[in-house]
Amino acid sequence: MIGGPSHAGKTVLAQRLLELYGCPYLSLDWLKMGLIRSGYTDLTPEDDEELRELLWPIVREMIKTAVENCQDLVVEGVYLPFDWEKDFAPDYRKNIRFFCLVMTEHYIEHHFDEIKKYANAAEKRLDDSYCTKELVLADNRRALELCRKNGCEYILTDGKYEVEKEIKRRLSGWMRGGQAGASAPAVRP
Repeated sequence: MIGGPSHAGKTVLAQRLLELYGCPYLSLDWLKMGLIRSGYTDLTPEDDEELRELLWPIVREMIKTAVENCQDLVVEGVYLPFDWEKDFAPDYRKNIRFFCLVMTEHYIEHHFDEIKKYANAAEKRLDDSYCTKELVLADNRRALELCRKNGCEYILTDGKYEVEKEIKRRLSGWMRGGQAGASAPAVRP
């Protein structure tokens, strides 16, 4: 799972993991918009907390199904709860990794124009006018605080943006044994 605030690079990283490992990914924005556009919910894209409550039970069970079937799956989005571990038994947790992408205040202050420039690198945002430096700073502070509070593994960008390099290092030998087609460890929940 790849969590973190908006504009941190979650979808781009998920796409790169697909390209590198052949591992499918689910963007929670797709699920959110599918539910909204189909009329299954009256929520709007701005209803973050309510969307987290709606999406997480569905996504949680999808993740359990992937683990039970020994299948790799990357799930990315702002709607992943930082206290996700409480919803999985130990046999599941040992087969799940959660990374939160976080940018430091220093990085945001010095690279905000780049952050905005790459906002459409993996998806086309219809309206990105809400994204201000102040909002990005606040969202990243909150994400780092929640990571620390819940013991989440996070990738902190302070200098050069090297999230892909760091995630590859941390996943080395973990996903499918590091090579496409290798089997994942069996889970007996």
